[in-house]
Amino acid sequence: MKTLQVALEDRSYDIVIGQGIISQAAEYILKVCKPQRIMVVTDTTVASLHLPALQASLAATGLPVQVVSFAPGEGSKSLKSVEKLYTEAFAFGMTRTDLVIALGGGVIGDLTGFFAATLLRGVPFVQIPTTLLSQVDSSVGGKTGVNVPAGKNLVGSFYQPKLVLIDTDTLQTLSDAIFSDGMAEVIKYGCIVSEKLFEALLQAGSRRGVEAMLEDVIYACCDAKRQVVEEDELDTGRRMILNFGHTMGHVIEKAYNFQKYTHGQAVAYGMILAARLGEKLSVTAEGTAERITEILEKYHLPTDISLTGDWQKTILLDKKMQGKDLSCVLISKLGTSIVHKMPAEEFVTEIESIL
Repeated sequence: MKTLQVALEDRSYDIVIGQGIISQAAEYILKVCKPQRIMVVTDTTVASLHLPALQASLAATGLPVQVVSFAPGEGSKSLKSVEKLYTEAFAFGMTRTDLVIALGGGVIGDLTGFFAATLLRGVPFVQIPTTLLSQVDSSVGGKTGVNVPAGKNLVGSFYQPKLVLIDTDTLQTLSDAIFSDGMAEVIKYGCIVSEKLFEALLQAGSRRGVEAMLEDVIYACCDAKRQVVEEDELDTGRRMILNFGHTMGHVIEKAYNFQKYTHGQAVAYGMILAARLGEKLSVTAEGTAERITEILEKYHLPTDISLTGDWQKTILLDKKMQGKDLSCVLISKLGTSIVHKMPAEEFVTEIESIL
């Protein structure tokens, strides 16, 4: 078992990584908060797999527990879902000292975090991420939000959890496709902060290879994100590097109406495009895009996606837009990232030239 602390003064919290942690959840939770009631937010797939273990742990507290579940997928990450949660919470009698638990992947974590941030102007919440993607990335750092018709994650808030419990046993239930989806974010950390991690992943070369060093991989990613979040909690400077591959990744997701490509798949190709752009601008070392393509292929992630329709307009809604300029994340070499500001129109033109 491994533990990290995200040090943010009165918003500090621990990340606990290990096997079988869900069955011990209540023990960890009661160390950081003393609720009178607990609401668990999950999806139907995760509920069938992991909810019984969580409920058994929470039952020992003697507290009333309310479970609200949604259909899996990005379609549930909406203001309509948040409204449903408000209704359930008020009927349950939630107060500002009670607790919300997010049990699921990135969609559930983001949705639940935004709900907790806005219910009664903020109630405590705990993240229990159950996918690789959410364990290494979205559960840490306090970014919460929902999708709206204009784009992904355009409505949200920064709201830190009280605790993150990462049970590596949950990953055994993931399909190869969903595991690969999470590997896109793992590879991202290799690209932006740790060439050593990148090389280790390249050598591992498969899900089985990564599973042999799973706790170390998750710890490395969480530790990297912890350091960035501590330096720039509100995403105005260095934290932007965590968006490597995400500008075009979000464009791809929206272009296909969040249906054809998962977040990880879209980000994978977004990283290739960012590396190609960097090479074209003489910012990124030549051959970097080729190496990123090589590792993505090993983990069965897409390395070529067609973009059609009026996708260019989505760029203007990117959260890294400042006036007419876009702060795009590039890497000078593997393990070293930079934020490169350029006019959004120029960014679109350059991306069109390398598609």
